[in-house]
Amino acid sequence: STNQCVCCSLCFEPQINSEVKSESATSLQPQTSVTSLPTGSPGPKRSGTTGNTLKKWLTSPVRRLSHGKGDNTNAKKPNNKQRKRDGRKSVELGPSHQDSTEEVQQLTINYLGNMLLEDVDVLVYSDISRISPVHRFVLNEMVQTERDYVKDLGVIVEGFMRRIGEKGVPEDMTGKDKIVFGNIHQIYDWHKEFFLCELEKCLQDHDRLAELFIKHERRLHMYVIYCQNKPRSEFVVAEYDAFFEEVQQEVNSRLSISDYLIKPIQRITKYQLLLKDFLKYSTKAGLDCKETEKAVELMSLVPKQCNDMMNLGRLQGYEGKLTAQGKLLQQDTFFVTEQDSGVLSRSKERRVFLFEQIIIFSELLRKGSSTPGYQFKKSIKVSYLSMEEHVDSDLCKFVLSCRGSSERLTLQAANIDIKKEWVQSIRELLDMQINFLTALQNPQEYQKKESGGSLSRQLSNSSRSSSSHPSTPLKPNTAPNGSPTHKPNKHVEEVSMIQNIT
Repeated sequence: STNQCVCCSLCFEPQINSEVKSESATSLQPQTSVTSLPTGSPGPKRSGTTGNTLKKWLTSPVRRLSHGKGDNTNAKKPNNKQRKRDGRKSVELGPSHQDSTEEVQQLTINYLGNMLLEDVDVLVYSDISRISPVHRFVLNEMVQTERDYVKDLGVIVEGFMRRIGEKGVPEDMTGKDKIVFGNIHQIYDWHKEFFLCELEKCLQDHDRLAELFIKHERRLHMYVIYCQNKPRSEFVVAEYDAFFEEVQQEVNSRLSISDYLIKPIQRITKYQLLLKDFLKYSTKAGLDCKETEKAVELMSLVPKQCNDMMNLGRLQGYEGKLTAQGKLLQQDTFFVTEQDSGVLSRSKERRVFLFEQIIIFSELLRKGSSTPGYQFKKSIKVSYLSMEEHVDSDLCKFVLSCRGSSERLTLQAANIDIKKEWVQSIRELLDMQINFLTALQNPQEYQKKESGGSLSRQLSNSSRSSSSHPSTPLKPNTAPNGSPTHKPNKHVEEVSMIQNIT
């Protein structure tokens, strides 16, 4: 009949081949409602059909018709030469990308023009909130994972720790249970009573997020303490694994105690990843990102310090106090070649730790394990250290040696960037020694050069102390390897030593 609408005439077109006809039942029905039906098509108009259909399309996350990905993209097109008996053109099953986009855009304009936008709340963002749904997704993920994290900490504190306190520990384990948990109770209390609540407030005011991490960055250093104890904790858990498995069954826990004790380390790493995502989307949205950038930087340093402390906790065989060696500046793995009196050893893999006062070489134990260990091999006091920055035209090598010894250690880094970082750190330490000596010899001249600097005030205080006690040596009476010695060092010898370093 000539009065049939396009939908009816197309669905019952007798000239379409059987293959296309078989596909029309599944692919044609949604297509004709939006993209196949021209805005000016003949036939009776149904009230509200266009608006309801567009609303469904706009609110559906699955629809991608504007990209030509309708439900029937794979349907075959009928022959363009086929015509309807009343002279009208047949409607193609697969509209072109351009036609589909233009029709959807026109329908969108018409629909919005009818003031029906309030029914499609998915398209409207509140003027109060300046963040996109992606921002909100990151915030929601941070808050939800924080809630899960607090629950996991609760299993440790209120489950394992409470049960062990009630049950008691084996006689030979007395006192070691504190090593197992470290300061995790402190971490649990802070996150449960304060930090989780503050994160939840960020859902209403996203500007609080960066400020929250910046303000409490020092508080988050309790994770560094936790990680420093972690290697000792792993050792105790492995030693009494049968006891902790029994406790796990008694508290009806699906995960082992080791699985829970790793949660704080995973969490402190997760913060920086979520903050980086938040920064990325804030930058794209054109928001002020200075505070967020600072928060990302701070929360990238904390996991690094945690990793440093964990590796130090796994160092065995060093008889001195690591806490007395100053700040840990660098740590990395090198291939080290030792040369003593012309005899060259083969290259060996070593984990090297650079402190402000000493450099330690260690052998890697349990290579490939998730919990590696390090066996102390040798050390050089920084006050006896000298360095050659370039060796054999190899950009990844540099040489360290100890004054008064014929031994030379050639270190080969994994890449040139690692070498540059180490050379710069060592050079700064050696320069600091020279500046310290200069301040001792002529404090007034040094103060003129370094006036206003905090370092100059420290050095001038030291120089006054030395002038009142001229017999006091420059450094402790220790041997180059850090071991005590009773031989005093004269001030003249110190001057000669540091000059030789340069």
